[in-house]
Amino acid sequence: MNGLDLASCARAAGVLFLSFNIARMIAPLAVAQDINLTDVTGTTGISFVHSDGSYGQRFLIEVMSGGLALLDYDQDGDLDIYFLNGAAINKPLPDSPPRDALYRNDGEFHFTDVTMASGLGDTGMGLGVASADYDNDGFPDLYINNYGPNVLYHNSGNGTFEIVTNIAAVANGSLVGGGVAFFDKDNDGDLDLYVANYIKFDPTKHRIHIHKGLPAHPSPLSFEPDKDTLFENHGDGTFQDVSEASGIHSVAGRGMGVVAFDYDADGDVDVFVANDTQENFLFQNDGKGKFEDVGLLAGVAYDARGRPQASMGVDLVDADHDGLMDLFVTAFSEEFAPLYRNVGHGLFEDISLRTTAAASTFPHVTWGIIAEDFDNDGFDDLLIGCGDLDDNRTQRGGTNTATAFKVENVLLRGTGKGKLSDLKKSWGSAAFVAESTRGIVAADLNADGLVDVVTQNIRSRPTVLRNETKTNCGYLECRLIGKESNRDAVGARVTVRQGSFKSVLHVVCGHSYQSDSSRVLHFGLPSQVDNANIEVTWPNGTISKAFEVTPLQKILLMEGSH
Repeated sequence: MNGLDLASCARAAGVLFLSFNIARMIAPLAVAQDINLTDVTGTTGISFVHSDGSYGQRFLIEVMSGGLALLDYDQDGDLDIYFLNGAAINKPLPDSPPRDALYRNDGEFHFTDVTMASGLGDTGMGLGVASADYDNDGFPDLYINNYGPNVLYHNSGNGTFEIVTNIAAVANGSLVGGGVAFFDKDNDGDLDLYVANYIKFDPTKHRIHIHKGLPAHPSPLSFEPDKDTLFENHGDGTFQDVSEASGIHSVAGRGMGVVAFDYDADGDVDVFVANDTQENFLFQNDGKGKFEDVGLLAGVAYDARGRPQASMGVDLVDADHDGLMDLFVTAFSEEFAPLYRNVGHGLFEDISLRTTAAASTFPHVTWGIIAEDFDNDGFDDLLIGCGDLDDNRTQRGGTNTATAFKVENVLLRGTGKGKLSDLKKSWGSAAFVAESTRGIVAADLNADGLVDVVTQNIRSRPTVLRNETKTNCGYLECRLIGKESNRDAVGARVTVRQGSFKSVLHVVCGHSYQSDSSRVLHFGLPSQVDNANIEVTWPNGTISKAFEVTPLQKILLMEGSH
């Protein structure tokens, strides 16, 4: 190219520039427009209503449910939605209990409930979920992290699923679940399973708390933290609990959101765990499947003030566009949700007070978090799910009047310079939807090149947001298929270059608040006409490259191709 910074030019409306490319000479300047997410839930055919199973006892874990997942279960090329549901605690199941639900994507934002036909529809207390092809057979499977026992569904490849929990040995007892992450801890080509656990919970010892004269949920600090679980995949459909041998059991936490990625760029995948009301964990992988918690040394255990937070969800975002993945972690009300900037050399710094993120998130309990480029300008934006766990807050009064049980979510626009701009009410009808959001997932649901959103709302219907942003920016969507590496290519790093513009994303399985989006990576690009170059670093360290790729398309990249 001619050396111009296309990314910074992309926001300069009404200006043209010249660029040179092997394939073409002149490209129009990309002009980023206002983000416009439209609530289309009412016309989607989705009738699912979340239940947390509550019946007046105010168990803490009721309000922690739950996550959701996107997966192409029938391999027809579009993404379907799996919603977790809650369940009554310490009470027999009714004749028609709440169930998880699978909705098939029929195209153009219409979905059909295929739960019963698929063999899915767990009736447990659903908390976390992730979808991955754990047996490398080409079909995505599902793992549900409940208030025990957990469930592993194997995809039969004909539109149906089979429960294989006992065969696989991944039920995980009767623990209280949190986030889930599939990743290849030892780079042997199959996906291992990290299962976060929340608190040590005994419903027979529960008592209803009273705060300012009204019933309230107990604090997480009323319970002991629990140790997480790591299952090693044997590659034959079975797993082994290696939590103790791997080092994961060296610490106990109140695990909520989880994301697994190679934070220190040493060629193996590490695990970050967002813990409620205590320090976060960052498990550094030694490359052989042994882990050490280095959260304190790396700078992600506590916030900038040296305090633990009620951490909820987490996602990766390259906020300053330096190619290193930063961590955005959601938190409780009257806490600054931290943005941990990756400064390299295995270190992070909390820069939330230098962005608008701190002020925008401070009043709310924040849960799901999604980093996606909603306007295709090349910079990730952040959609943050909000909603109190206390539905009596308003009646109690108090100093914090800016939040409520049901409240609008927050969208922060990325600039690529470490700054985030709160769009307040200027991002479409979605900005006015008031729910108590938990999990959030995002992907291009209708193949129009724009990232859409689905939120899981506690005690309510989900929200489906169609991205109707007008932009003349470009995009590429990359789907990776591993051969020597795991088939889903979880752990791969993809770099896309268009002229002087460069963007980096990692393939992860499990993020946000106890949720999981798809393995398709969405790259916004400054130009719709300039070709791009793609470089993939596969989990096993091999590199594939694709040159002169035309934008405005979804591309399939196979390991071993160059």
